[in-house]
Amino acid sequence: MSELTTFIYGVLIFLIFVPVFQWWIKRARFARKIDKIPGPKAYPFIGTTYAFFGKKHHELFYVIDERTRKYPEIHRIWTGLRPEVRISKPEYVEAVIGASKHMEKSRGYDFLFEWLGEGLLTSKGERWFKHRKLITPTFHFNILDGFCDVFSEQGAIMAQRLDPYADTGKAVDIFPFVTKAALDIICETAMGVKVNAQKEGENAYVEAIYEMSELFVERTVKPWLQSDFVFKLTDYGRRHKKALEIVHGYTKKVIRDRKEALLKKDVRNGKSAANGNAGDDSFYGSKKRLAFLDLLIEGKQLTDDDIREEVDTFMFEGHDTTTAGMSWALFLLALDQGIQEQVYQEIDSIFAGSDRPATMKDFGEMKLLERCLKETLRLYPSVSFFGRKISEDITLGKYHIPAGTLMGIHAYHVHRDERFFPDPEKFDPDRFLPKNSENRHPFAYIPFSAGPRNCIGQKFAILEEKAIVSSVLRKFRVRASNTREDQKICQELITRPNEGIKLYLERRH
Repeated sequence: MSELTTFIYGVLIFLIFVPVFQWWIKRARFARKIDKIPGPKAYPFIGTTYAFFGKKHHELFYVIDERTRKYPEIHRIWTGLRPEVRISKPEYVEAVIGASKHMEKSRGYDFLFEWLGEGLLTSKGERWFKHRKLITPTFHFNILDGFCDVFSEQGAIMAQRLDPYADTGKAVDIFPFVTKAALDIICETAMGVKVNAQKEGENAYVEAIYEMSELFVERTVKPWLQSDFVFKLTDYGRRHKKALEIVHGYTKKVIRDRKEALLKKDVRNGKSAANGNAGDDSFYGSKKRLAFLDLLIEGKQLTDDDIREEVDTFMFEGHDTTTAGMSWALFLLALDQGIQEQVYQEIDSIFAGSDRPATMKDFGEMKLLERCLKETLRLYPSVSFFGRKISEDITLGKYHIPAGTLMGIHAYHVHRDERFFPDPEKFDPDRFLPKNSENRHPFAYIPFSAGPRNCIGQKFAILEEKAIVSSVLRKFRVRASNTREDQKICQELITRPNEGIKLYLERRH
């Protein structure tokens, strides 16, 4: 080998080695800062994920719960070679999500990108700000008022579907009933289409959404699946591709059909106006109810892909979350017969024994029920965990956390801070009486997140939950077949009840 060749090889090795060495030094400094934060022992390559090895799907939540209780307020974990910091102290949560500094979601949300694209949940920067500003008016009071008949109609159908199980002495799993009611509501309000899930049974679109959610969880706890290249080679990747085709195909078809219907409506109204008529109201019905999709289309500021991403995001965020919230609420009321009776008396004072549909005014009068729903979301937040990426260095207590760190926020444990919620495991709706909540730390209760990126659909969710829960309680007294200790949680994207929620139903006379 000539001296020139030796020199060239030496230069190449130097050029390769120096950047790698610099990267290693930088990473080692980063790791030393992170490892000053308490947390479980980490091993090379697998980090702290060994805690999940051999665990069944429904056991994952309790691994995380035990770890978070062992390291209250703040701790660090390693998902393979990637460090994350987890917090459950309201003061720390406020420092992270209370301002507009740390707006970018954590890396785990990247696994949703193929599904949701750059919808409100996953987008960042100027795009997020623009879309948030455009979409916020679609949640105006007048728009939500138009959905009350949908809420009431689907609540009545659900009560009717449950009726054969009443007074049988056998418990029925209410979770699938609530799921289908929530699906019917979200499809009609978000997309303007009736899927009749409560009446017609299984739906390929729903099954695909469940599949996507399950695969997301698998990727978050299995480091070897976090590489897109590896993931796509596995059976998980093939299942993901198939489910994605179903979800996107359905949404695109709905958008295409809705745009054609809107165009025909505009043509009909143009002709009616030319003839001196008032126009065609049949497209929206007598109340001219607009679906969120219609509002996005008529705004004419978003592309079809933009609209698809926002509709997919709303379907994803507005279906499972409310299903879990309503199911847990019925469970907690079934355990506490005294509070359930008070809620029923409140409902009966509004409807006086009639079966008329509920109105926005009626929902506004359900004060105790609203407190019960809020307390349910404290004990069982539908999204018990969410994440952010730190955009600049931050100090939490005595720990310095460098920019770029992934930060996880445990809402489930934030809600159990005894400084703000004494006897935190007790179901006590009076915690949300004004006198008891007005001086509470603003980030001690975050079922809809908080700060600039709080959930845009929280008013929608509470209205829907009032509608479904009140529809059940108007017809039935409910009793639980499990205690809270026996009713396990299955941690997926949503805080689901493991093996459903079984209740005994008794008709009210």
